[in-house]
Amino acid sequence: MTSNSPITYASAGVDVEAGDRAVELMKDAVRATHGPQVIGGVGGFAGLYDVSRLLTYRKPLLATSTDGVGTKVAIAQAMDIHDTIGFDLVGMVVDDIVVVGAEPLFMTDYIACGKVVPERIADIVRGIAAACSVAGTALVGGETAEHPGLLGEHEYDVAGAATGVVEADSLLGPDRVRAGDVVIGMASSGLHSNGYSLVRRIINQAGWALDRQVSELGRTLGEELLEPTRVYAADCLDLARFLPVANDAGVHGFSHVTGGGLAANLARVLPHGLEATVDRSTWELPAIFKLVAELGAVPLPDLERTLNLGVGMVAVVSAPAADAAIARLTERGVPAWVMGQIAAASNESTDGPDYVQGAKGVDGGSVRLVGQYA
Repeated sequence: MTSNSPITYASAGVDVEAGDRAVELMKDAVRATHGPQVIGGVGGFAGLYDVSRLLTYRKPLLATSTDGVGTKVAIAQAMDIHDTIGFDLVGMVVDDIVVVGAEPLFMTDYIACGKVVPERIADIVRGIAAACSVAGTALVGGETAEHPGLLGEHEYDVAGAATGVVEADSLLGPDRVRAGDVVIGMASSGLHSNGYSLVRRIINQAGWALDRQVSELGRTLGEELLEPTRVYAADCLDLARFLPVANDAGVHGFSHVTGGGLAANLARVLPHGLEATVDRSTWELPAIFKLVAELGAVPLPDLERTLNLGVGMVAVVSAPAADAAIARLTERGVPAWVMGQIAAASNESTDGPDYVQGAKGVDGGSVRLVGQYA
């Protein structure tokens, strides 16, 4: 049976003109991330990036990463604030690349939504562009897809991918790490973008509204939950250049603390046979993590393998370089401290939640958490 009236793409729920308006609203922010290496500007079928500079490399290695923001987008949607979620996306992507010492060159994004609201899409992309500027990477392209019937009118999800480059002899990783190295923690800005399914379940079960003023946080619950992820890429690259791996006396590795928590992610960048001992007493849990733990009666092991607990990035450096590393990070506005050290794997018990050996398919080193949080 045929329809009594013509069916158009717009009547099916897809507004092409709204997508065009969104591009017009966002294009200046995207262009602001472009240096002379970006060819063709905004709107092409493919983003183009001039890699002529790689001709000066002896052996360039390309690094790539892709990720999303997870259910933190539900907080942004509930609060109708969309210009910060881009920091969470960029942080999740470029800070994985920088772990191997690679400089993120360019990034693309993907936004799926139930309905294109040009101002909302533009806000999201402006946030992505602002975070790319902080990371020193170009936003060279993206896609916005309207999925009526699959996503609600005010729902969206975001994802992105980035490509970076590192000189082969500057590559960071487990083979650089030595017994005697020092583990340096870099403070997170809050929850970042992991564990929101747990956090949202806790606050929903407690009946807490996002506009609730929380004295321990000094602001509303929603404002705290939407705090953007700290983007470490430029700081880590600066540290690696300031303390190069030459002569085995500088930065040996980084670990981005995301899903799985501190111990599991640190174990991924350690070689088999070495163990990091991390002392919890070297830092105090930020208020949001204490609140989540108390409000949900969450066991400590579950907290530690779900949330970053105040540590968003870790650097592994030679012991003589530790003081200089902390001073350099502090100068750049990144709170940092010595949280542990690397040694040959011990014969102590490997049972229990305080010990992790290998993670996420990597048969790497081990991490032992000791002490109590300050």
